[in-house]
Amino acid sequence: MNLNPRHTQLLDEVRAHGPQTIEALAERFGVTLQTVRRDVQRLAEAGLLARFHGGVRLPGSTTENIAYRQRQALQAEAKQRIARAVAARVPNGCSLIMNIGTTIEAVARELQRHRGLRVITNNLHIASLMSTNPDCEVIVAGGQVRAADQGIVGEATVDFMHQFKVDIGLIGISGIEADGTLRDFDYREVKVARAIVAQSRQVWLAADHSKFNRPAMVELARLDELDVLFTDAPPPDPFNALIEQSHVECVVTAEREALAS
Repeated sequence: MNLNPRHTQLLDEVRAHGPQTIEALAERFGVTLQTVRRDVQRLAEAGLLARFHGGVRLPGSTTENIAYRQRQALQAEAKQRIARAVAARVPNGCSLIMNIGTTIEAVARELQRHRGLRVITNNLHIASLMSTNPDCEVIVAGGQVRAADQGIVGEATVDFMHQFKVDIGLIGISGIEADGTLRDFDYREVKVARAIVAQSRQVWLAADHSKFNRPAMVELARLDELDVLFTDAPPPDPFNALIEQSHVECVVTAEREALAS
C-alpha cells in the first residue's frame, strides 16, 4: 500500500490525538463519511490502524511490528525512491553493514550494478540479493534466524558485528519519535543495530515519511548519532529543527503531492 497525503494526515491525527470517530475525521478533513470509511479500511488492512464501532485507533501496542509481507507492500514506491537515492551515494569499492528491514532490502536491489562492495549483513534477504552480484563480497552474520523476516539476531550476531569497522552502516527503523529517538520493536534486533552504529564510520538511516511520530518500544539511537537521513518527503514538525540541531544531512527524494480530494 502506498499512502496518499490524506492517509498520512489521518494517521498523524490519530497518533497525535488518540482514538477518533469517523464523523470527527470526516469533519477534520472536509470529506464524506464514506471517504473516511474507505481510508480507514485500507489503513486497517495494512495494519496501521485498528477499527472499533464508529471509530479508529492505533493498533494495540508499541511492542509488535506489522507483519513482514505487509511491510514489503507498504510505501513501496517511497522505498524505491529512497533506495535509488541511497544507492547513488554509495561509492564503488566501499564497505557496508546493512541491517534488517524492507527499505534496506530495496537499497540492496539498487546496488546490483555496484562494483567492489564488501557487504556485511544480518538479513538473509539482503545476502541473497547481493550475492547475485559477482563484483560484491557478502559476509553473513551468525546467530538466530527469525522465521518471520529472515533477520539474524542474538548475542552471537552482536559479537560478530563488533569484529568490523566499515565505511557506511546502513540501517532502517520502525519509528522516529518527537524527542529525537530512533525506535524499534525487537530488543534483540536493536542490540545488533546498536553494534552496527558503533562499528560504522558513517551511519545512514533510510526511513519513509510514515516512520515519523510512529511509536515503538525499544530505543536504538538518537538523531544526533546519524550522519545522513534519507526520506521521501520533508519531515514534519518538530523534526526539521531536531535534524538541524543534530547536524544531520537530510536527503529528501521527492515532494508528496497535494492533499487528495
